[in-house]
Amino acid sequence: MPTIKAERLTKDYGDQRGVFGLSFETREGEVFGLLGPNGAGKTTAIRHLLGFSRPHAGRCSIAGLDCWTQAKEIQRHIGYVPGEIAFPEHLTGYEFLEQVSDLRRMASLDRARELIRLFECDPRGPLRQMSKGMKQKIALIAAFMHDPDLVILDEPTSGLDPLMQARFVSLVTSEKARGKSIFMSSHMFDEVEKTCDRVAIIRQGRIVAEVLMKDIEHARRKVFEVKLADAGEVDRLAAQAFDFQEVNREKTRVKVRIDDSRINELLRALAALRVVYVSECKSSLEQYFMEHYHREGAAGV
Repeated sequence: MPTIKAERLTKDYGDQRGVFGLSFETREGEVFGLLGPNGAGKTTAIRHLLGFSRPHAGRCSIAGLDCWTQAKEIQRHIGYVPGEIAFPEHLTGYEFLEQVSDLRRMASLDRARELIRLFECDPRGPLRQMSKGMKQKIALIAAFMHDPDLVILDEPTSGLDPLMQARFVSLVTSEKARGKSIFMSSHMFDEVEKTCDRVAIIRQGRIVAEVLMKDIEHARRKVFEVKLADAGEVDRLAAQAFDFQEVNREKTRVKVRIDDSRINELLRALAALRVVYVSECKSSLEQYFMEHYHREGAAGV
């Protein structure tokens, strides 16, 4: 059974704001990323998963439970970090974590203390005086401390410095190894690449592509950067008869994309030219995102 399932989920706020016909599934023990810029519909999708918003059409479920009609049951068993954190500011961080522990009927705060050490967090101060980064740490601790099987994270590293972002990646990696399921929205390529098994790209409320991270890492279409002795050599390479795509060109340098079954043809063509160097450009999520995002934009999606 899918951990999360969205079926043609639609919420139309007008002016092309909302989500439109979203359909996706996540699996147990998987880190699933919803990637897109601010305003693309990531938070709207998550609000429906938490039962905070009722769809105009379609439905979504978690572990077979309907996210709108059975929201309270779902919320008992998951962890959640909202995109906009609003704490009861009359409490200290530790008092807030104790309150969450009581609501979740936790036996102890041992796991919370482990996470406090991981994020080098001092929860004793008043929440109203904490920086954005410190509040983000408290939110992450509250989301993970009751050992939920599913955690939903909306822009989880917002406000964290690079060291704490690395600690977050470590936490997600270790939780995945324990069989936990994580759904996270982000607009940060680096953290998605380091944590996610599968990624859906959302544009103007619609999913325009979905990909396994391992397929990006081992893409059949390779990109090579070639530096040649002069611009004439670049022209001679471009005139070759074999099948390749020129990605871009800058004086004596050119990037070409080619199917990995044709790499020998590229090498034979280069053997007849004055080559300074050849290097493979690692396929990246950012590259994949830009190609699909702009392609769908050109199609008017």
